[in-house]
Amino acid sequence: MPPTSLGTAPGATTPADGTAPAAEPPAAARDPFFDNAKFLAIVLVVVGHSWEALRDDNRVLAAGYLLLYAFHMPAFTLISGYFSRSFRHEPRQLKRLVGSVLVPYAVFEIALNVFRAWADGEELKISLLHPWYLTWFLMALFIWRLTAPLWQQVRHPFLLSTAIAALASIDPWIGPDLGLQRVLQFLPFFVLGLRMRPEHFTRLRDRRVRIAAVPLLAGGALVAYWAVLRMNPDWFYRRDAAQDLNAPWWAGVSMTVGMLVCSLVLSFAFLALVPSRHTWFTALGAGTLYAYLLHGFLAKGAHFWGWYDNDFSGTVLGAVTISALAAVLAVVLTTAPVRRVFRCVMEPKLDWLFHDPARPSDAPNTPSGGGSSTSPGRRDGEQSAL
Repeated sequence: MPPTSLGTAPGATTPADGTAPAAEPPAAARDPFFDNAKFLAIVLVVVGHSWEALRDDNRVLAAGYLLLYAFHMPAFTLISGYFSRSFRHEPRQLKRLVGSVLVPYAVFEIALNVFRAWADGEELKISLLHPWYLTWFLMALFIWRLTAPLWQQVRHPFLLSTAIAALASIDPWIGPDLGLQRVLQFLPFFVLGLRMRPEHFTRLRDRRVRIAAVPLLAGGALVAYWAVLRMNPDWFYRRDAAQDLNAPWWAGVSMTVGMLVCSLVLSFAFLALVPSRHTWFTALGAGTLYAYLLHGFLAKGAHFWGWYDNDFSGTVLGAVTISALAAVLAVVLTTAPVRRVFRCVMEPKLDWLFHDPARPSDAPNTPSGGGSSTSPGRRDGEQSAL
């Protein structure tokens, strides 16, 4: 399964009222920390998908799979919320939201379903109301961002969003439309990110926090290894109610709260270990949306075409080789040439569709939450959450 100076970079100033972030000079507009975090997270997403067909016969990979699913999409969602802080439904923000989230959603929802029908011989079924495979995150992001101003106004937004997620987890009548179950169950991560400030991410860089992150992730791996034989991994997808997983309704509430705590701890541990300096892969963090959506064709194609149906895939060397190839694929799909080819559908120009509104507040150096948190490498210098 996805992903920004749509807010300010860690260390930026924030008004005394704690609302919109203050303007920054262009040099500080793009923080390498977030590009590094996005790149490392998307590599884990692609590698995790390469383990899907291997985990049934390999407890170590199954544990790694659970561990990755415990924090990689929660981390993306948290960052998405953080860079949605200044979203105010301004015309230019809505235009970006449509172009960088809704258009890629529609294009890839259709493309992935056409690919499935062609590669697997299934009957072609396309419904933009039922996100399939990877596209759920784009629909979720679209809905979350539209509600961002509301979460900025209500009291105790994190507790309220957690209650909504828990209620969703016990309601089997919430169907696949718009991926609503996932929208609601991942909502607390978005809301928490929405309420975070630059100094919160700065604290993650403290040496003591970094040191503590290592045993936390190691402990998470041990718990995942224990849970492989005792827990249904579908809980981590957050796409089903408790009853759909053959569990009592109250298990949905307890699992929602328990997994929320677990995912947050692991997400912060992961972010604490992300380098904050420029690295060789920092620039590649601008292309994570491309890697997220494009790798789905190969990830599903590998299943459709039986690439795992051989003895080598089941060996240790086979697992290592497949993981390495998946990581290389993630790197390739974030490169500039790939972004140039697919920019027309990832970041389309929609001037023909929208009026050109007066933009008195759209000063060149004013950061905004209006760009897509999935828009990779915006040409105006903004970062993106996926």
